[in-house]
Amino acid sequence: MLLVEKINSLSLEELLRRQQAAQTALMKLGATFNVYGDSQGTERIFPFDVIPRIVSAQEWKVLETGLKQRIYALNCFIADIYDEQKIIKDGVIPVEMIASASRFLSPCIGLKPPGGIWCHITGTDLVRDRSGEWYVLEDNLRCPSGISYVLENRQVMKNSFPELFAQMGIQPVDGYASHLLDALLTLAPTVPEPNVVVLTPGIYNSAYFEHSFLAQQMGVELVEGRDLVVSDGYLQMRTTKGLKRVDVIYRRIDDDFIDPKVFRSDSLLGVPGLIEVYRQGRVAIANAPGTGIADDKAIYAYVPKMIKFYLGEEPILQNVPTYICEDEKERAHVLENLDKLVVKSANESGGYGMLIGPHATEEKRQEFAQLIQENPRNYIAQPTLSLSRVPTIVGDRFEGCHVDLRPYIIYGQDIYVHPGGLTRVALKKGSLVVNSSQGGGSKDTWVLAN
Repeated sequence: MLLVEKINSLSLEELLRRQQAAQTALMKLGATFNVYGDSQGTERIFPFDVIPRIVSAQEWKVLETGLKQRIYALNCFIADIYDEQKIIKDGVIPVEMIASASRFLSPCIGLKPPGGIWCHITGTDLVRDRSGEWYVLEDNLRCPSGISYVLENRQVMKNSFPELFAQMGIQPVDGYASHLLDALLTLAPTVPEPNVVVLTPGIYNSAYFEHSFLAQQMGVELVEGRDLVVSDGYLQMRTTKGLKRVDVIYRRIDDDFIDPKVFRSDSLLGVPGLIEVYRQGRVAIANAPGTGIADDKAIYAYVPKMIKFYLGEEPILQNVPTYICEDEKERAHVLENLDKLVVKSANESGGYGMLIGPHATEEKRQEFAQLIQENPRNYIAQPTLSLSRVPTIVGDRFEGCHVDLRPYIIYGQDIYVHPGGLTRVALKKGSLVVNSSQGGGSKDTWVLAN
């Protein structure tokens, strides 16, 4: 392969030079993230490894087809769970699993998103085991982040290895913003020139760089809640020339904060009255309020059943085998095998609220045993997969490091899977945790065209 030949032709010193140049370029581009409560400061560069990850065209086709199937089924589930709840009435998912879910939002019952689409932008985390089998690790349907790093990583890699892009058939990634804007425009009420905005919590949010980056790439306004107001029955944006109607919001804040009249009354990030305007079909919101029910890791365990229930098909991509601690028998198994399992909190993200049993101390395992017994609904457990590794520069040497892959899926008039995605890599020796907040980094993902 050309890539292997190219890497072998370079000295370690030259690779390290290109690695440092790539890191410097990303810092200059502003590709940083924030870490809350960190003594080293809030703003950091997302560590980048200059050795790309390769996905064959044949392998990508399977992933693309499987992701489209999964997103369609998840959309059917969210639409159903906030309406007729057929999947509960038919006994596929226990009613108590939904009733006890913190991300099931009763104010969203009866909502009718434009076109019946709830999950417009999804980031689905995939892992590959040593035998080459792909598994879905989790679904992210509220405010999935990371696509800005995909786009910026690619730009840096083109500068680092221009000759390879000229010789290898690598699928491009620079069309993401156009696909996203097209999908958002399809949601707009019937008006001559729909006005789209990106709603951010503000500069202190961990993904603020991405919010501003996507707004700039799409050519739309980046706004905070204080920039918006409900007036004359419509959502309006404050401008130097007065109020201007907003037709579509790409929101990057959680449901809890989006409208203090409906959800958290103490929220200063959202817009009072927004949900009522949304109910009336006078503004569109992507992703639709309520999609977080599908982010619940206990609900994740039922996705294969959703695919069979709504589509009448077998899942193309499998879940990681999952034990639901709410179930008495499965909870007993988990408690007896904490030294062999990974335990996750149902609603945490970023690598928090997690126990990696084989690497944990006995004290930590006992702590999680107590947490599970006190609130079993809030925990699931999974076996530790033998994850595949990819070559990575760690310090001044090559090591095989664990990775995952987050492709991004846009659901507009049809379902589009962006080629590649964010490969996150565990840079700490022996670590399985790839999250940036936990010391992980990223790689460019090259999907071959043929």
